[in-house]
Amino acid sequence: MKFVDSAKIHVKAGDGGNGCMSFRREKYVPKGGPDGGDGGRGGDVRMKASAQLATLLDFRYRRNYAAGRGVHGQGSKKDGRAGKDITIRVPCGTVVRNAATGEILADMVEDGQEVVIAEGGRGGRGNPHFTTSTCQAPRTAEPGGKGGEMDVEMELKLIADVGLVGFPNAGKSTLISALSAARPKVADYPFTTLVPNLGIVRYREYDSFVMADIPGIIEGAAEGRGLGLRFLRHIQRTEALAVLISVDSPDIRAEYAMLLGEMRRFDPELLQKPRIVVMTKMDIAPEEFALPAFEDGAEVLAISSVTGRGLVELKDVLWKVIKSADGGRKTGL
Repeated sequence: MKFVDSAKIHVKAGDGGNGCMSFRREKYVPKGGPDGGDGGRGGDVRMKASAQLATLLDFRYRRNYAAGRGVHGQGSKKDGRAGKDITIRVPCGTVVRNAATGEILADMVEDGQEVVIAEGGRGGRGNPHFTTSTCQAPRTAEPGGKGGEMDVEMELKLIADVGLVGFPNAGKSTLISALSAARPKVADYPFTTLVPNLGIVRYREYDSFVMADIPGIIEGAAEGRGLGLRFLRHIQRTEALAVLISVDSPDIRAEYAMLLGEMRRFDPELLQKPRIVVMTKMDIAPEEFALPAFEDGAEVLAISSVTGRGLVELKDVLWKVIKSADGGRKTGL
């Protein structure tokens, strides 16, 4: 399945039905009173989050969504039927915005969460509503109201507990493969990972947490180099970050500083998240290699996804950081 994490659609709620102007006309009742029915209200446009969806791909093929309009009122005080609502299903983690104003209409986080993003127009009132003591036969009926209409932008931000950040070939995909059942493409060349990947990491006997692997960052990504920074949105919801740096990096401290700088340029709040530094590929480290220390005091762990070195300790540390960051929430799947 192709991964698509942004889309733009047009939504139109149903217009309300018009109220009816009518008078009772029956045998022996030549001058009956007003009996026009009310129009039905227009249908709403709703969005519903679904854990069964993982991409916004469907919205690349269908861009217009319209709810049903209300039926006009009729004589004999027959009210029109309401228009049919329409429900648009989106993946959990989708942020919905008004394309014209940028206003966030909904943040669809929980499975089954449902919101109205465009309200149907009200139904118009029939002429009985306009009867007064001085006007017993009103020739006035109300038109239905217009339903809401707008262009909507959707942006998918994956929901995970830990986000993996690093240069291309830092070992992110290999790590998520070693810790979970996820099987991203792994190869010894840059940008093997072209889309984000999620993996469920089992922790001890009954617990688990979700890890997100995003395409590698390179210097100048904020200006669009490499794959740019658009995938960083997928770690904005994480509780913690793991910054992966390979032991064969020519300048470990410079690489770490660059990664933090690119994250800061994308969203300064990313640097407020708890983070650890993970030195990868320890199976190829020279004997004299010593773990670096960083000025910000970030904890440093050494692992090898190939030999399994340090993976148990890494899971222990990540679980501790997650629980500390979210107040002790347990992520069980």
